[in-house]
Amino acid sequence: MTVLIAGAGIGGLALGLSLHQAGVPFRIVESVRDIRPMGVGINLQPHAVRELFELGLEPELDKLGIRTGALAYVSAQGKPIWDEARGIGAGYRWPQYSLHRGGLQMLLLRTLLDRVGDVIETATALDGWTQGESHLRVHLTDRTTGQRKQSREASVLIGCDGINSVTRQRLFPDEGVARWGGTIMWRGVTIGPAFLGGKTVVMAGRKDQKFVVYPIEDMGDGNVLINWIADLEKPADYDWNKQDWSREGVIADFASHFADWRFDWLDIPWVIENAERVWEYPMVDRDPLPRWSHGRVTLLGDAAHAMYPIGSNGASQSILDARVLAREIRRHGPTARALEAYDDDRRVPANKVVLANRNDGPDKVLDEVAARAPNGFDRIEDVMSLDELERAASAYKAIAGMNIEALNARPALMDL
Repeated sequence: MTVLIAGAGIGGLALGLSLHQAGVPFRIVESVRDIRPMGVGINLQPHAVRELFELGLEPELDKLGIRTGALAYVSAQGKPIWDEARGIGAGYRWPQYSLHRGGLQMLLLRTLLDRVGDVIETATALDGWTQGESHLRVHLTDRTTGQRKQSREASVLIGCDGINSVTRQRLFPDEGVARWGGTIMWRGVTIGPAFLGGKTVVMAGRKDQKFVVYPIEDMGDGNVLINWIADLEKPADYDWNKQDWSREGVIADFASHFADWRFDWLDIPWVIENAERVWEYPMVDRDPLPRWSHGRVTLLGDAAHAMYPIGSNGASQSILDARVLAREIRRHGPTARALEAYDDDRRVPANKVVLANRNDGPDKVLDEVAARAPNGFDRIEDVMSLDELERAASAYKAIAGMNIEALNARPALMDL
């Protein structure tokens, strides 16, 4: 018997690599037939990057993405509100990366297959399980034929199957669909001129009308691949419940709201109009759970703590989950005890990030500035003090486990 992982996303693949590093046998089942790069840009925070470096992935990450240099908040009029160094420039011992989510997933997949071999069974969907005292019998379905496959024995089952997790639905059958926060996001990538030093993540506007933009690849000749997100609040009766992460977006549905956002550092309307493709997503999360682990079954990543994409912590928290869970399985074996120890370590901190992001996380400074100066300002000091801005940034870092001194001082998660 072995560890069975349901889902070959970032969390599931990071868990597989971590279990291999720990000498623990495992197998992954994935519902799609062909694992392809999905999504657009993400940021990996230093606490997660540290763990990927422990897996020997530093050279590949440097090829894949950009070491983020700064984070900047600006008003809807393009005026600077707050900026800070990120990654090594901020004092961390590890960088932050801005990169393509699909590129990271494919890097983890290639690395896993190179190191371990054929451990992923695609077109295989989790259908349920029967839990015994010493093992599980896991029921699977062939996604191609729709037929039930031969059930498998496993020591433990880890649900890494995303925001619409079958594992979570089986554990909490009355939960229902994900929780919509009232915002729709349109996302895209555009090849364009480097801005603000070529390594800066920018948050502009306010909660109900926000534009996020950052480079995820250096294209040469002064150009970068620009990842961008346009957020707009919609009325409560908006038909958002279409959680298709490959749904095409329509530029005309949102571009007019940003038509005059032409700043001296970047022309936002040009970026939108010149996108390669546009996708539309609802901003959704799920309520924090009272427990993730149920005997020999537990949850990881978005299945455990789906959160709004605020503060750049979704993928990072999944990687932290994977490292802690692998450590506990190495320590206690693939047992219910290991899953409980993982739950005790990770659930409360991750739930705090979910709630902080629901409250707009570090981006709340944009809302406060917009409320105090709805028509813009000349000097941010006349609107919000430097002390207020610093406190807001530090508070979120503490919640997300990103305090610089604490992270630099503690051992890697697998060594704790």
